[in-house]
Amino acid sequence: MSTTSGGGAPARGSAVRAWGRALLGGAVMAGALGAGNALGEALARTVGAEGYLRQLVPAVLVSTLAVPLVLLWWAGRPARLRPLGLGPLSSAPRAFLRGVAVTGSCAVVVLGAGTALGWVRWSEPDPAALVTFLARNAVVAVLLEALPEETTLRGHAWASLRDRFGGVLSALGTTAVFLLVPAASTVVQAGVSRAVGGAAPPMGLAPGGQDPVAYLVLLGVFGLTLVAARTAPGPAPLWTAIGTHVAFLSVNRVLFEGAARGAGWSAEAGPAHAAVLDLGYLAVTATVFVGARVMSSRGRGRIQRRPTGVPEIPDIER
Repeated sequence: MSTTSGGGAPARGSAVRAWGRALLGGAVMAGALGAGNALGEALARTVGAEGYLRQLVPAVLVSTLAVPLVLLWWAGRPARLRPLGLGPLSSAPRAFLRGVAVTGSCAVVVLGAGTALGWVRWSEPDPAALVTFLARNAVVAVLLEALPEETTLRGHAWASLRDRFGGVLSALGTTAVFLLVPAASTVVQAGVSRAVGGAAPPMGLAPGGQDPVAYLVLLGVFGLTLVAARTAPGPAPLWTAIGTHVAFLSVNRVLFEGAARGAGWSAEAGPAHAAVLDLGYLAVTATVFVGARVMSSRGRGRIQRRPTGVPEIPDIER
C-alpha cells in the first residue's frame, strides 16, 4: 500500500523517528486532556461556573492546548508534506457532515435491527430536549475530544507513521497510540489536580465503573473506524473523522446515558446486547468508509490505465 494520499512508495525515513513522532502526538493529546480537565475544573470552581458552562470550560482548554501545537509542528512544511487531512476550510463542513451522516445512518440500521429483535427498549422521546442535548453535546464533544484527538492522532500520528510505513501498520500503530491516551491522561490529570489544589481523580485504564478489557476492545474498534473515516475519499478527510467521532459520542450518550444526562431519550439493553450493537454499528461504519476508498481507488486505476486518446467516460456511465 502506498503511504501518501497521492499514491507512490513510502518515504524511507527512520522507523524510530516515525514512531517517536506518533507517540509525541499521543503525548500531546494525553497532556492536553489531563491538564485541560484539571485546569478547567479549577477555573470553573474559581469563577463559579455551573451546568453547561462547567462542561465547556475544560473542553475549550483541551483544544487550546492540543491543536495549535500540532498545527505549528506542520506549519513550515510544503503543502504536499503536510498530510494532516484538514484540507481547505471550505470543504470542512461537507466532510464533517459526511462523517456524521455515515455513522448516524449505520447506527440507525444496526440499532433498528436490535430493537426489532427485542434487544433494546426505548423511552418516550422528548424532541425538544433531545435536539437541545445533541446541539450542546456536539459543541463539547468537538472541543473536548473529537477535534483535539483527531488532530493529534488521526492527523499527526497517522501522517507520521504513513510517511514510513504502509497503511495497515499505520492504522494499527495509530490505534495503539490511541489506546494509550486515556490512561496517560489520568496520570496527568491527577498530577495537575494536586498541583492546583483539587481532588485527584482515580488513575486507570478505563473510566470508573467500566470493565478495562471491554473498554479497550471498544476503543480499539472505534480507533480503527476513525482511521477508516480519516482515509475515506474526498477533501478534508480529517473532518470526516471528526464528524464520525462526534456522531459516535452522541449516539452512545443518548443510548446508554440518556436518562442520566437528561438527553430527552434513552434506551435499555442488556450488557451483551449493548456490546454487540455498539461494536456492530462501528464495524458497519468502517466497512462503508473502506468500501468507498476501495471503489475510489479502482476508479482512479481505470482512468490511469486508459490509453492515450481514449475519451473519458462520463460520470453517469461509470
